[in-house]
Amino acid sequence: MLIKIRRDTLVILLLAFILILSGRAMTYLAYASSMEDTGGVPIAGVIVKGNDIVPLSSIKTNVYAAGFRPGSYIKGDVLVTSKRKVPLSEAIENAEKFVKMTTIPGTRVTPIAAADVKVDTSTGIVTVNVIEDFATVKVTNRTGGVG
Repeated sequence: MLIKIRRDTLVILLLAFILILSGRAMTYLAYASSMEDTGGVPIAGVIVKGNDIVPLSSIKTNVYAAGFRPGSYIKGDVLVTSKRKVPLSEAIENAEKFVKMTTIPGTRVTPIAAADVKVDTSTGIVTVNVIEDFATVKVTNRTGGVG
């Protein structure tokens, strides 16, 4: 038993098939002609642990400033950013320094006493462990008020 198909339906189905087939061919050609991958592991994200008062966004901003931002990647033991290439150990030290200088927004108080930055070179995840210690923070009144 034959299925009756009108001629215009058959033409539409044939055009759809050709369109899908040509799309697949173009996708393959675009992939085959693309440049070789950078060969590095891209920075996937930053995880911050241990903070209570200092906001995540402030800590992440300082980690990004050290070079661990989206668009950067790790190639061997070198962190490659859009501006420079830095040894991974030096970038980790810079990130720890920058995280310790993080302030509470609107103040000059830097409550972070210690920071530990670890980078997983296989996944590109940066983990920052933070210890906030308000016993070591010097808070002075600079508003000029009497009190």
